[in-house]
Amino acid sequence: MVASGLRQPHQIPLPHSPASHPNPKSAAMSRKGKGKAKEPTVAAPKRRVQVPSTEPSSGPSWDWTSLTDSLVSNVAPIFTKDGSYFFSLVGSSVRIYAVTTGKIVSTLSIPRPTGYDASSDTLTCAVLNPHNAFQLITGSLAGVLAVWDFLEATLLQIVDIAQPIHHICVHENFKDSVFVTASRPGKKAVVDDNAIVLRVSLKPADAASQSTVQKSSEITPIGKIRLPTGLAFSPGGAWLVAVAGHKAYVASTASFKSGFTKYVSPERLTCLAFHPTEDYFATGDEKGNIRLWYCLNEQLPVKPVGVEKKTQTTTLHWHAHAVSSIAFTSNGAYLLSGGEESVLVIWQLHTGKREFLPRIGSPIKTISVSKVASGEEEYLLGLADSTYIFVGAASLKISRSYSRIKLDPATNAPSTSKHPPTPLSVHSLTSTLILPSSHPASLQIYSPLSSTLVSELEVSPSNRVSRRDDKPIEPSRVDRATISPSGDWMATIDTREGDEDTHGESYLKIWRWDRKTGFWILNTRIDRPHGLEKVLHVAFSPATEGQPVLLVTTGKDRNIKTFRIQTAKNKSAASEEFWVARSTLSLQNECPSYISWSPDASLLAVTLPNRVALFNPSTNLLRHSVAFPEFGPIDAAYFIGKGRYLAVVGPLNLALWDLVDQRVRWHYKSSTPIRSLVSHPRDDTFAIVCSSSNEERPKSRVALFSVGSAQPTKSLSLPFGFRNIAWYPFVASSSFSLVGVTHDWKVVVLGENIHLAKEEGAVSRELASHAAPQRRTLFQDIFGKSAFGEQTNATQPSAVPASASSSRPWTGREGAGAFDDPAYLLPPLEKLFEPLMSGFLKLRVVEPSAPPLAVAENEDVDMDSQGHTTVTGADRKRMLAEGEIEALVGLFRKQTLKAKAPVIVGTTPRRNGLVNGQTNGTSSRPHPKPHGTPAPSKAVVSSPAAASTPSTPVVNGKKRKKSLG
Repeated sequence: MVASGLRQPHQIPLPHSPASHPNPKSAAMSRKGKGKAKEPTVAAPKRRVQVPSTEPSSGPSWDWTSLTDSLVSNVAPIFTKDGSYFFSLVGSSVRIYAVTTGKIVSTLSIPRPTGYDASSDTLTCAVLNPHNAFQLITGSLAGVLAVWDFLEATLLQIVDIAQPIHHICVHENFKDSVFVTASRPGKKAVVDDNAIVLRVSLKPADAASQSTVQKSSEITPIGKIRLPTGLAFSPGGAWLVAVAGHKAYVASTASFKSGFTKYVSPERLTCLAFHPTEDYFATGDEKGNIRLWYCLNEQLPVKPVGVEKKTQTTTLHWHAHAVSSIAFTSNGAYLLSGGEESVLVIWQLHTGKREFLPRIGSPIKTISVSKVASGEEEYLLGLADSTYIFVGAASLKISRSYSRIKLDPATNAPSTSKHPPTPLSVHSLTSTLILPSSHPASLQIYSPLSSTLVSELEVSPSNRVSRRDDKPIEPSRVDRATISPSGDWMATIDTREGDEDTHGESYLKIWRWDRKTGFWILNTRIDRPHGLEKVLHVAFSPATEGQPVLLVTTGKDRNIKTFRIQTAKNKSAASEEFWVARSTLSLQNECPSYISWSPDASLLAVTLPNRVALFNPSTNLLRHSVAFPEFGPIDAAYFIGKGRYLAVVGPLNLALWDLVDQRVRWHYKSSTPIRSLVSHPRDDTFAIVCSSSNEERPKSRVALFSVGSAQPTKSLSLPFGFRNIAWYPFVASSSFSLVGVTHDWKVVVLGENIHLAKEEGAVSRELASHAAPQRRTLFQDIFGKSAFGEQTNATQPSAVPASASSSRPWTGREGAGAFDDPAYLLPPLEKLFEPLMSGFLKLRVVEPSAPPLAVAENEDVDMDSQGHTTVTGADRKRMLAEGEIEALVGLFRKQTLKAKAPVIVGTTPRRNGLVNGQTNGTSSRPHPKPHGTPAPSKAVVSSPAAASTPSTPVVNGKKRKKSLG
């Protein structure tokens, strides 16, 4: 496969394009002048370009799906009344999570009304109906209020108010009404003074009562405000408060016509929370201050329109950045706050003291408070990287956390570069993805097959946030992560830009996969592998027999460095492997940008600005050089399939070089810039990603090629651009499957015949038949969990047909699910006692003994009528061990078989009755009898009740004649 010689592509005649049809007249005209006597040795670029004249060939359609959620909602999760589930808004859907397991048990998808843009149906608010705890009311930017019965997963009502909804609040004093903040019609959302508070009746208008999308019978405006950040009722329902901009808007519910009274804040307000029992509220602002407002007991002006007032407030300050969320505990004694510092602050209101739960892992977006069945409170924190964390109120420790792919666009996008390198790699041993995490100095390991986050790897420890007034500190960032084809090694490059105060840092870290523990362990760290210059590319050599694994890096210092594994013995005489530098190579002061290994590791293709150099990696000798003058700069070169072809990529050009024939097979020119190329690991096919340079609305196109033609076989247009893309083996066939990180930090999967396992709860379904595991009840705490039998499988319906239940034997577990329902749905305990006892305990039925049957003479009697016993599934509870059976056999032989038959006084023992005897009845010979004893005329069958009659063993299954005495 090694190519030799130094012929350049422009010295080799190219084949005619099969898709082009040159005109003979134009060909003759091209021979006029100086060149008419010679055949051209260099074909014009148009002859090499095969512009597809038709659409790509039909075949299995390409599809794509996103593995990440939409941006994290700023709406705090809402708990059900019993605390078993909580609701989270994700895009246009409501996800219902089980508190105990963190799994999604149901997803409520809001239908899009006719005439609305699909991009504007994002849910912005949700609240439980105060008059029905099983109904959820949501609002969206499409101006739609939706009422759900979440137990049955049924959409009950859709009310359209034709204005984008931002916040919603309800109170039990106002039945069938909700209060919302909405953007005014005809105003743009970017304008600050464009919102209004409305009272919307959920009763439909008479004209639209039968339609799917209904109109409200009454919409009453309360007052105009700026773009709101919070809306809430006081505990007693006497006050309605909204915060927007630098003001708090207060309205008395007794007189909505009076409008709002405005109270001024020195800083812009970001969040709002009401005390659960008293009439005062708390706000957070963008400077990190928390204020307690005591203005609800004052006498409001008669005409407060346009009046701005100041009131008494109490200030709590610790946060250096904006306060994202605040919440009171259920008893009102503590106030919780969180923000960008990734620290939960617990304020004790009557003393002003505070406690901290630091190093949460990501900025805190939302805070919710819930009570568990035991009465202890739990705090649910929603983080910026889509992680939910539960914190125990008593211990102030993280009890459990639930997360998926953790990506935070605010922290991953550096301030110095518009197109930063994004690490993305696939671990073949575990089929997991190596992705950037919520912090740029960490990596996360995610499994697409199970939709779970496996672990997180902190490559470079660093501070999470900086001080507010100082210049932001640029953190260390993981630029590249490359895994060897064998899956045993991973190389990462983490850098930190220097400034006038600090020096820049660059580290090459090589990690080894521990198969026993399933973690990456740092093996070797190399400081500044290319000096003060940046590392451009890292690549491992393929795993081949007889050849060691090599690691090659290129940098802006114009050097190509090779590293190898060295083995040494430590103090305990055990062998250790670590990486050392092997060689350094430079090429005529040209800067190498990309490295590609051939599948058999016999060639190393180094991409230079104007050519591609092929090296023998064992000797570092240059074997061949390929140049493309018409390309301009060359971005990268890739080995295709089994290694015969080399795809050379420029900004708008793609050429396929045949290493064996030493010629260009075909040339393709793209109308949009080519960003990357992904080769199929087994077949001679590859895909290119072309995207436009429009950063506001990035779009891309993925085209699939084979080595035989310059016309793409398949093409897929995507509404996003890629930061990085890689091959992922979702299927074992020849189909293409790719995974990539988009410009808006989403992870998407695209290709042919991709079948990802649907996550449980991805569709709407009833919670009654798919209930989450419940906490231990009071009866289980007293008597143990086994007292009521095994719990019903949550995946099976709880309702059983009557015919099926009547045919099953009674097991004593029929009342096991009596306490599965929430406590507020159960009747009083004194009314449950009798039904439960009758369900748990079964009365013993005493059957009257049947009178003995009169048996006629010489009638056949079946002595085995009671020999068979039906064993039900409920009686077969324990498997007998082999020793127990042997002990029973020995006992039976000792006590039964070898026992002597009882002897009647005055008679001689007989030898009948033995199981192994010759006769199993009366003796064939008469025995001598005592003098004076009358001899019976026939044998008599003795009754067990007769103590004077000896018992005669009978073998089951035998029949004999019964004679009368």
